[in-house]
Amino acid sequence: MQKRRLGADGPEVGAIGYGAMSFADFYGPTNEANSHAILDACRDLGVTHLDTANVYGMGKSESAIGTYLAKNPGARDEFVIATKASITTDADGNRTFDNSAEHLEQELDGSLKRLGVDCVDLFYAHRRDPRFTPEELAASLGRLVEKGKTRAIGLSEISPSTLRRAMKVFPVAAVQSEYSLSTRFPDLGLVQACAELGVAMVAFSPVGRSLLTDNPIPPASIPDLPFLSGNPRFLEPNLSENLRITERFRALAAEMGTSAAALANAWLLTRGDHVIPIPGTRSVAHFKECVAGAELNLSQEDLAKIETVLPVGWAHGDRYSDAQWIGPERYC
Repeated sequence: MQKRRLGADGPEVGAIGYGAMSFADFYGPTNEANSHAILDACRDLGVTHLDTANVYGMGKSESAIGTYLAKNPGARDEFVIATKASITTDADGNRTFDNSAEHLEQELDGSLKRLGVDCVDLFYAHRRDPRFTPEELAASLGRLVEKGKTRAIGLSEISPSTLRRAMKVFPVAAVQSEYSLSTRFPDLGLVQACAELGVAMVAFSPVGRSLLTDNPIPPASIPDLPFLSGNPRFLEPNLSENLRITERFRALAAEMGTSAAALANAWLLTRGDHVIPIPGTRSVAHFKECVAGAELNLSQEDLAKIETVLPVGWAHGDRYSDAQWIGPERYC
């Protein structure tokens, strides 16, 4: 697989990584055996960047990676592992965020224990806590590098201005954001800022939470998935419109002799050599479709065809509900 660098001075990783939220029943039930099969596939396919978080299944995702590493001596050296922290709950059980140095270090210590490693390669602040300035946050994360608990730091769902301020205090290796043919707001400043500053742009949900695949999640299954059941793009009448529109994309992928998932990931790779998609799935077969995008060389004609079937702004419904928007920074 082609390689991309995770930050200006960071390690080279496969151009497509793996987002391990799917290890935590987020899009349906799974088990450790299925998760380990995905990790086997990562090694077979040259996928070296793994992305997880402490809140994915309240540690379940990290633990699945940890048990795999324990069962496969030497596998740790094949992976570049990222995890995240700062999403928490208050005394009343409401979701909130904590960017304090104490909380971040405590949560990272828990992640290291579940992963069974002494140090992760990348540690993100999962959300920006407005009680702390970007400069204060970068300093707190930077101290974890100095303590040897992470090799690099990252920020998730932040604005270009937050990135620029943080970079003045400590080098940021990666920024994570939802980015795909269905969610293109990062093109309005974040992709450009990352390229300018030598920061990797890690794109989660690169296949639009299944809309940009050959087999979108069936409408009948959505009420059983807590996140999607409240997400505007998966509520009627938006869902039917989104499925209708993306049928043109599925047809285009078939005409090009590939899968919709491969084409969606390949499109992202054309957005800059610092962009790293991290598809997540419970299916090895689907994961192989996503990774195949790294082998596609899209021409300008191909890109024009994609823009024709999925023009900017095609999606019906916001990418998040009002509740889901709490935390991510809006900048456009």
